[in-house]
Amino acid sequence: MATVILVRHGRTTANASGLLAGRTPGVLLDEVGHEQVARTAERLAVVPLVAVVSSPLERCRQTATSILERQHGGAAGAGARPGELRIEDDLTECDYGDWQGRTLKELASEPLWSVVQRQPSAVTFPGGESMATMQLRGASAVRRLDAAFEAEHGPGAVWVAVSHGDIIKGILADALGMHLDLFQRISVSPASVSIVRYGADRPDVVATNTEAGELGWLAAAPPAADAPVGGGAGNAPA
Repeated sequence: MATVILVRHGRTTANASGLLAGRTPGVLLDEVGHEQVARTAERLAVVPLVAVVSSPLERCRQTATSILERQHGGAAGAGARPGELRIEDDLTECDYGDWQGRTLKELASEPLWSVVQRQPSAVTFPGGESMATMQLRGASAVRRLDAAFEAEHGPGAVWVAVSHGDIIKGILADALGMHLDLFQRISVSPASVSIVRYGADRPDVVATNTEAGELGWLAAAPPAADAPVGGGAGNAPA
């Protein structure tokens, strides 16, 4: 089975000021965000990636470019290296409609806010898309791309998808078999790494929301498809 590494973009100027940026153009990483992304790129430099795919928005492209540059510039050893950055429109941010550009503090007073917290499957943002549609397009895109990379590069292929917090939460909820109404239980921090393997029987959620830790073990052969009874011995050190 192939492995997808889900990376959220680093902190932005909008994140720092409490704005819901949505699909607003020109929202870039701030200084903290650049530092976060550099650490994530360094973690991933030891993993031979076959592709880096990004949401079209600038903050994700900045994050993905940093990962891609570290792949080509790092001493990661032999193995595949991705070519040019690939853009996937279905990994773009949720269309928050009329909520876009408003502060989170202001939005918290809206009646819809509590529905977003408790029953996201019932939410359609005014002038925007539903959270169910958001999850479906994100999860479908990752599954489609994962299957294509495995077919092209084999079951040991490892690739990166750079996207947004709610998109990644939706993808993880889908992989975990969770109802969308439970997805607010998942946290996805800026520049965090989550890891999923899509097997023939079920997805295997290997990690969620990690901000540190060695990832060289991802360069080894993928594990057997069957889940080890009792939990197994864990990942072999790099």
